[in-house]
Amino acid sequence: MTAMQWVFSFLKKYRKRLIFAMFLATITALTAIVNPQISGIVVDDVIMNGNHKILPRLVVIMLLSTLFRASIRFWFTMIFEKTSQEMLYTMRDHVYSKFMHQDLNFYNTNRTGDLMSRQTGDMEAIRHFVAFVIYSVYENILLFTIALVMIFTVEYRLALCMIAVMPLTIYVTYKQLISVKPAFHNIRQHFSSLNTFVQENVSGNRVVKAFAKEDYEIVKFSQENDGYRDAELNAAKIWRKYVPVFEFLANALTVILYLVGGIMVVSGAMSLGKLVTVSGYLWMLNLPLRQAGWLANDYQRFVTSAEKVYSTISVEPTITNSDEAIKRTRFNGNIEFNKVSYNIGEERILKDISFRVNAGQTIGIIGSTGSGKTTLMNLLCRFYDVTSGEITLDGINVKNIELHSLRDNIGLAMQDVFLFSDTIEGNIAFGRPDCSMEEVVAAAKVANAHDFILQMPDGYDTIIGERGVGLSGGQKQRISLARALLKNPPIIVLDDTTSAVDMETETLIQEELTKTTGKHTVFIIAHRISSIKDADLILVVEDSKIVESGNHDSLINRRGYYHRVFHHQYGDFDQYTLLHKEMGE
Repeated sequence: MTAMQWVFSFLKKYRKRLIFAMFLATITALTAIVNPQISGIVVDDVIMNGNHKILPRLVVIMLLSTLFRASIRFWFTMIFEKTSQEMLYTMRDHVYSKFMHQDLNFYNTNRTGDLMSRQTGDMEAIRHFVAFVIYSVYENILLFTIALVMIFTVEYRLALCMIAVMPLTIYVTYKQLISVKPAFHNIRQHFSSLNTFVQENVSGNRVVKAFAKEDYEIVKFSQENDGYRDAELNAAKIWRKYVPVFEFLANALTVILYLVGGIMVVSGAMSLGKLVTVSGYLWMLNLPLRQAGWLANDYQRFVTSAEKVYSTISVEPTITNSDEAIKRTRFNGNIEFNKVSYNIGEERILKDISFRVNAGQTIGIIGSTGSGKTTLMNLLCRFYDVTSGEITLDGINVKNIELHSLRDNIGLAMQDVFLFSDTIEGNIAFGRPDCSMEEVVAAAKVANAHDFILQMPDGYDTIIGERGVGLSGGQKQRISLARALLKNPPIIVLDDTTSAVDMETETLIQEELTKTTGKHTVFIIAHRISSIKDADLILVVEDSKIVESGNHDSLINRRGYYHRVFHHQYGDFDQYTLLHKEMGE
């Protein structure tokens, strides 16, 4: 399917409506011949021959014709406008749905500003084509054709003189279409770049202010803005080159009409009334010529936008459901990684990862930054697919589990906390919008978020900003944790969820989580030993592999990576043991 076929597939269900609108446009074009014909009759019969009795009737016909034509024209333009809005609504829904079903690779390779441009500027160009360009091209071709036919019926010699501009008009229109296409591609590219720049700087405004780089970013914005302006001006240069040609051709028709027609009237080869009639058709020839350049621009803008949108949504996700994907409301939570490896191109991220987790166990994962800890959970959630090996959930390869079923059974509190511009309640209940307020409060209490939420201006109804602006890092992490817990899934993944909270708050959270032990399979990714020391199984990931595994005591006795991290965080092991004995632990 081409981009044009894709766009017009959205118009199929409106084809009867559009055909009717085209029929109305045809009527308006045909009724345009009435007034010039009457004008000629007025000159020849009323003024030249003195037949004044028919004048009132002719004036009434002209008024009724004008009113009828204006009404029909308003009718069909509203049909096109309504159709364009309905098509845009459907198309925007379709494109957004495609975006939502794309995998993480898609978002890793497409800038947010580009995707926003597809849904805004490019969509508007497509809508404008349906609302205006389609009927304008049709109507102008019809007007030009009807005018020529009528002029031929009045005086064929004059028509032959006026038709001489046609080959040049077609040639210039073709040249403009060829020239303007790359210019519009350049405009859309710079518009997307400008959109991306603004989006990034608005989202990252705190970083800009923290580094006092406002002036620096303003200069960068000016460069992006200059690029977009120059792209528009370069396109305008093309219009400047061709539009005057169309204006010249339109005015040339006027010169031809009155020069040749005047000579024919003076010589007696044509009556003055016929010259007036042909003059009345002149606007029907001039208007298409004047609009040809602008309509060519609009058409090329539409083509460019359609290709941009289609090229974006035609990318198929690499993470898809198998033909016989298994759906389950709830899994038990038994998980096994069997010789799992994952590469990005030639870069090895994970190699030969194998471990087994029984339902209800808590697994701690620790390792240096970039060792692949988060990637393990991304593979479990099928945000990416393994390069080799397999991951099973309750004995079923995750590739054979329907994606929604798989991810609906996993509660994920991510390392990069994202909160929506919504109430605190809305953010916590994101995974279960139909839950009760009591369940929201219960999840917030487990995440140790209830107390600070009550201190907010409107409690749970407090609206927080995009990305959680207005909350501390620890507060955002606790809301994110509550959001994951409220789903009550069999599997919970906590990716460095308590890194921004103090040790006392972390202890309180762990105490609450301990009360749910056995109800969930819990993965805790952390850098703090305190976050994972009570886990049933601790995995130490280093250099893309699991280098150590076991519980806290066995890993301490092994005196490897885990022991070194423990020593850096707590100092001497004997002093740590003595301290906890004195505290009665």
